[in-house]
Amino acid sequence: MTNLFTSDLKVINVGLDAFADSIIQNGGNATKVAWRPPALGDTNTGRALATLINNEEVDAANRIALSRYLAANPVLKGVGKAANSVPGMGERTLLHAGPPISWEEMGGPMKGAIIGAVIYEGWTETEKAASEMASSGEITFSPCHHHSAVGPMSGIISPSMPVWIVENTEHGNKSYSNFNEGLGKVLRYGANSPEVILRLKWIEKTLATVCRAALQNIGE
Repeated sequence: MTNLFTSDLKVINVGLDAFADSIIQNGGNATKVAWRPPALGDTNTGRALATLINNEEVDAANRIALSRYLAANPVLKGVGKAANSVPGMGERTLLHAGPPISWEEMGGPMKGAIIGAVIYEGWTETEKAASEMASSGEITFSPCHHHSAVGPMSGIISPSMPVWIVENTEHGNKSYSNFNEGLGKVLRYGANSPEVILRLKWIEKTLATVCRAALQNIGE
């Protein structure tokens, strides 16, 4: 302690950067440690998170999940229509990426993709009408993962879209994915112009039909 005020200080700053900034601005030596309280300082959430560390129940579940992942044997079974293939796909249901979310909470790209899907399905003809329908509660929004499905980026899957059907022959479960639109203006990024809808229709009417026939011809 006797040399504290006469030696060159090297400060390690934990917390607000402003403290380290003041030292540096005055010619001092400070290292910033990028640390924040767990759960942004929420005590109850922090304690809940702490119980997950070295938790045998969690570790056991992770081991089971990993073993099933490693044992999986995915086999492409065919091409189907989402409405007829994806479990729980209702007549006015749109699947999306991520967790459950309302229309009001969706980001711009996802809203754009929803609008495009509504027009693609023929439920409305204009973006304005599609937006009004989406906000009216008439459409059911549901995460892809709640239906054993996946979709890229915004993840939109609508009833008329063709989907790949993949079966895990090790455990018997099936998964579903929509077709890749390619590059350029695409629904997955929120584009919904006429050319985007036209490409989706081509995928539905032509590409999916050819792929379905090819798979039926060559088998698994």
